[in-house]
Amino acid sequence: MGSVLSLSVNNATSRQRRKAEEEDDDDLLDSRDRVEDIAKFPYVEFTGQDSITCPTCQGTGCIPTEQVNELVALIPYSDQRLRPQRTKLYVLLSVLLCLLISGLVVFFLFPHSVLVEDDGIKVVQVWFDKKNSVVILAITATLRIRNSNFYSVTVTSLTSQVQYMNTVVGTQQITNVSSIQPLSDKLVNFTVKAELGGPFSYVYFFCTFPKVKVHNIVIFMRTSVKLLYIGHVTQSALETYHYVDCSTNSTAAPDPLPLPPPSTRGAAKAKP
Repeated sequence: MGSVLSLSVNNATSRQRRKAEEEDDDDLLDSRDRVEDIAKFPYVEFTGQDSITCPTCQGTGCIPTEQVNELVALIPYSDQRLRPQRTKLYVLLSVLLCLLISGLVVFFLFPHSVLVEDDGIKVVQVWFDKKNSVVILAITATLRIRNSNFYSVTVTSLTSQVQYMNTVVGTQQITNVSSIQPLSDKLVNFTVKAELGGPFSYVYFFCTFPKVKVHNIVIFMRTSVKLLYIGHVTQSALETYHYVDCSTNSTAAPDPLPLPPPSTRGAAKAKP
């Protein structure tokens, strides 16, 4: 009697267990069927008064595959990650960097002075025209040009004028003279031919008079130099007095005379 009851109980338990498993399988199948059914329908976004349609997917709930690497996640405006960090520091550093760069550009490109100095007369060649009582001088002088800029300076032209007793006796003009390298100086030589005759024929007798041991005459030289750098043209002028030995050729001239007290514009002292 007892064995029959236990057998019936076991059969009932197994039937209940089998029934529960079948119900679980049915629920799993039903859930899968629901997911598949939902997937068949397009995404629909229900917008109310306090919501808007997603601008990225336009309410479809999906985005094109080719835009996967072009789109970012939608982050709330109040998110801490969207707040700039150290903005004032970055702005200050940017302003300081711009000021530094501007200062350097102005320092290196701003035109500095170009000094033109007289370096004296180096060579004097003398010829005598006995028939016309004329003294011909070929005077070779030197200028020292100092470039204080950080770029090259071009000497576009050089004009020199020789005067004797306030009368012009010789002129010379040279173009495309030379180029001065940055932060350097250069010597520029030029030759002016002067003729002393006509009203100055007495100079011929003075320079050829054998009893006079020193045959020095005083000449006045006015030299103008045009300089070109970064599209800027400047002009510098020098005015100097020199002693010239008119008796024979010479390769070294005495010290130039100082300018008179009321110095004129652009006058400069000659180097001994």
